Amino acid sequence: MRLFKDLYQYRELLKTNVKKEIRGKYKGSFLGVLWSFINPLLQVLVYAIVFPFIMRSSPDHFIVYLVIGIIPWNFFITCMNQGMITVRMNAGIIKKVYFPREILPLSVTLSGLVNFFISCIVIILFCIFGGVGPLSWHVILVPIFAFIQFLFTSGLVFAFSAINIYIKDTEYIIQFFINLLFYATPILYEATLLPERIRWVLYLNPLTHLIETYRDLFMYHTLPSLTSVGYLIFITLIVLFIGYAIFKKLEKGFAEEV
Repeated sequence: MRLFKDLYQYRELLKTNVKKEIRGKYKGSFLGVLWSFINPLLQVLVYAIVFPFIMRSSPDHFIVYLVIGIIPWNFFITCMNQGMITVRMNAGIIKKVYFPREILPLSVTLSGLVNFFISCIVIILFCIFGGVGPLSWHVILVPIFAFIQFLFTSGLVFAFSAINIYIKDTEYIIQFFINLLFYATPILYEATLLPERIRWVLYLNPLTHLIETYRDLFMYHTLPSLTSVGYLIFITLIVLFIGYAIFKKLEKGFAEEV
């Protein structure tokens, strides 16, 4: 409850920081926020050209399939890369002014959530013109799962942004594992490509459930399985609880360590 009270009390600071994160990401860029659309489109273009030559088969409506996988992934990876360094990058203000330190990682993940909703316009356009049929009522559930992804990512950012203050190599180690995680998530391929006996390993990854849920809602016009949703919520709550606990444990030394 203390967290919510602090966030409400410092809501203007949180709002300002979120705006700063969104504007600062493309500060000095000629195209500005349009990069939220251009970046995933460029990635889709590369994978759409290269990947079908590597794999013997690709999913139906492969371009739409790719877009729905890459945009949530960009939401995740952008928050992780920026979030892990946010405490260290704000060392000056941490040493001078008191404010709830949680505002720093939350500003990153909230700005990522806003960018994700903007990028959903790209998904909608590809779905409409990509041959998967008109959007169905299922898309109204997208914000719920985007919020779950926001909470899951916030838990990781809480933990690693704090640990990175004490162990400076954390961001490089995590970036390495994130690169591996990309290929352990069915973004470029279907999960059914893996033999059934080892496919369960893929489904230990919460991002597998998230991305397949987005595809269910946007592309296949169906509801995700209750098992998948239950697993997502369970893992998200654990990650958020542990991540926040680590952050609160380590934040006492931020001013001395940054």
